[in-house]
Amino acid sequence: MRHFGHLAEDVRGRLFLEQPRPFSADSAPTVLATALGGTLYSPATRPALAADIRKLAGRGVVSMVLCLEDAIADHEVDAGERNLVEQLNDLVKDFTSCAQSHPLLFIRVRAAAQILDLAERLGPAVELLSGFVLPKFTPANGGEYLAALAAAEAATGRRLFAMPVLESPELAHLETRRDQLFGLAELLAGHRERVLAVRLGVTDLCSGYGLRRSPDLTAYDVALVAAVIGDVVNVLGRADGTGYTVTGPVWEYFPVQERMFKPQLRRTPFAGASVSAAAGAPTASGEEVRRRIIEHDLDGLIREVELDRANGLLGKTCIHPSHVPAVHALSVVTHEEYCDARDILRQEQDGGGVLRSAYTNKMNEARPHRAWAERVLLRAEVFGVAREDVSFAELLSACLCG
Repeated sequence: MRHFGHLAEDVRGRLFLEQPRPFSADSAPTVLATALGGTLYSPATRPALAADIRKLAGRGVVSMVLCLEDAIADHEVDAGERNLVEQLNDLVKDFTSCAQSHPLLFIRVRAAAQILDLAERLGPAVELLSGFVLPKFTPANGGEYLAALAAAEAATGRRLFAMPVLESPELAHLETRRDQLFGLAELLAGHRERVLAVRLGVTDLCSGYGLRRSPDLTAYDVALVAAVIGDVVNVLGRADGTGYTVTGPVWEYFPVQERMFKPQLRRTPFAGASVSAAAGAPTASGEEVRRRIIEHDLDGLIREVELDRANGLLGKTCIHPSHVPAVHALSVVTHEEYCDARDILRQEQDGGGVLRSAYTNKMNEARPHRAWAERVLLRAEVFGVAREDVSFAELLSACLCG
């Protein structure tokens, strides 16, 4: 699979200076963690789950979580498990008989006991599985989750990754947060090869305080959430070899048709850009209306993804397919970032020092900026590098119309 692989070759050629490289479920963990992008959650009870996965794979979704936890009711768990096993066994026949790649698939369980049970019940379909999402993960219950994952790996002979979700009250509460984070760091360090990414469950973190951000606010506007994110990155997101990829929190809002009657409240990153024309799509009054709806409804998501990146997070939990193209378009390395990263690493190899950027608008200091540059080039490998004159608006428009 590859990011933007659903776009025609000539479209990718217009958009990218360096095109995204292919990767697979067997790629190195550092590549897969970077490549997760917008990870789309879907209830495991969906009757057309296999068809959904096929369709979404053709629209650029590269990672999905099939949820048996908060996305379904308590009484639906048994039915959800049966549906999941049935649907993935239908799906494995499809993907083994054609050249199309399936997304990276993860199952979000409720309890550790489900991990080995489901891995064995899946039979041949376990080949579709990249791992499990472990909800409400703490130092107290995390060892049981990780032991179950190791048992599932041994039973199936399949490499299975863990994505723990940090969302417990103990993490939100100031008096217990420090012990929680250092306990998590110690626990995860013993299973580093199995931990693909650490995910943040901001909705649960807010629930204990009766908080919910509006579509006009990002997670970073909620002081409690911003404090937790900062501390998680501080302990678990370090660039010294001890950290992990930490993914961005879910954006809870998505487009509805009725929004077209509401006024635009502010300018967006699209303002003044003829995005439909730039992507080679037909420009029509109907398309323009649709574009304006998308602009407004994605405005908060776009700002939050930008703040995720600034705060050390990469990728994002998504609950609606419309979110994924925006997350992926914002993950593409800009021409300016690419030039800076290459110059920094070249200068560092030459002994360090400071140089003016190729865009003559900033200082690039080789040693302090080295870790940033390495991360940029890894992101460039999986998401590509945009041409100098290609904007985020053009990338997003191509995804929506491709």
